[in-house]
Amino acid sequence: MAEFDLLRKTELRVDGISLQNANLNDIAAVVAEILGVRGEGILVTDVQGDTITIDVLKESVDAYDILGKKDELLQRLSRLPGVGITDKTSICSQGMLGWVALDYGKAKPALKRSERITEEIRRRLSKRAVVFSTGFEVASGQIEDTNTPAIGQRLEAEGYSVTPGPTLRDDELLIAANLRQAVDDGYGLIITTGGVGAEDKDHTIEAVLALDPEAATPYICKYKKGTGRHYKDGVRIAVGQAAQALVVALPGPNDEVKSSLDVLVNGLKSNLSASVLAEQIASNLKKALRQKAKHRRRRD
Repeated sequence: MAEFDLLRKTELRVDGISLQNANLNDIAAVVAEILGVRGEGILVTDVQGDTITIDVLKESVDAYDILGKKDELLQRLSRLPGVGITDKTSICSQGMLGWVALDYGKAKPALKRSERITEEIRRRLSKRAVVFSTGFEVASGQIEDTNTPAIGQRLEAEGYSVTPGPTLRDDELLIAANLRQAVDDGYGLIITTGGVGAEDKDHTIEAVLALDPEAATPYICKYKKGTGRHYKDGVRIAVGQAAQALVVALPGPNDEVKSSLDVLVNGLKSNLSASVLAEQIASNLKKALRQKAKHRRRRD
């Protein structure tokens, strides 16, 4: 399977076609069948003279489903009532959909090369990581950022290229903007530390959800909302997905970050889903917090 992003160039144009009381829904259905687009994924958007414009309502397609399908597509269209096709009828597109009109035998080797290049790009992107530490104390220089070096050292040992991001103050819009920029910059892994607590200054989870509303955000501990400084009902971590990037929001304490790294790395190696990875990290942190509490009680 060679799935390629259409990069918003989703129009396919058929030139030199004649229509006489033709059913546009039937035309769309034939195109969908030939190009392997399931459901209501094809729409005839324009008819002008001897040209019809077809829109593929998908962001990506499997290149093998469309490669060299011109003749088959035109033959099937010619069988529809009211549709006329001649030897001058052509199919074209400004984007990936132009593969429809290519010769299969000649284009297949080029497609294979594109697959290899694309896979190599994806592999390299997946190994590019950026780490953001958040919080006023770190941003103002009151305390040392020990999290970014710890994460960088662990990931670099696993073959990642790690970039320290700027330290971010406790601001949801600022954090979300930096996350979006990191996605646009092509990072495959984005990690934040801090700002996941229950106080009104903690905004990292909300920033991740602004980037990925479907992000997994399991609790590592819960509180009664409104008691003391607990503006929210608990402490959560987050794991989300945006384009090629996995976004992971960890707590701020250095020991909690370090205790999460093995779980994170093993999850990345196993290619776990965001939700499963989030639950595993949260479960590990819950265990660590219980051990902390037990140690405090013994000391007291």
